[in-house]
Amino acid sequence: MLDDISLKILNILQDKARIPNIDVARQVEMAPSTVLERIRKMERQRGIDGYEVRLNPVQFNRRQIAFIEIRFCSVGDLPETGEALAAIPEVQEMHYEAGENCCLVKVRVDGPTELAALIREKIAVIKQVASTRTAAVLHTYKETARIPIRG
Repeated sequence: MLDDISLKILNILQDKARIPNIDVARQVEMAPSTVLERIRKMERQRGIDGYEVRLNPVQFNRRQIAFIEIRFCSVGDLPETGEALAAIPEVQEMHYEAGENCCLVKVRVDGPTELAALIREKIAVIKQVASTRTAAVLHTYKETARIPIRG
């Protein structure tokens, strides 16, 4: 169980993962060595899974977000099909949905032409994929991996 100080540290790190340890220590009014040990402990206990750099998608020709609902022929081969979909570089998220024998995939591509090619050449060719339904995003108001936590 995380105490209030650890939760405050996590909130600080979610705001800015590259914040110097000394600045975190000042904000929680603790010694830098104590804060560092708490962070390492949370990493060991998997409260912190890792640190990522968020790239500007426009700079890398990944302007278009789409959500693709993928129906499977059967769920018997779900692990293999899931791994095949997850291995596609344009796939950012993949979620198996309850009740509909399908998954929801978030992809990021350059535009409609690349989206069509992705579906046709990389997704539809997977053996267990029965059909797809795509929703192309027109504008994004919020996109985050931040998890709301108390503290």
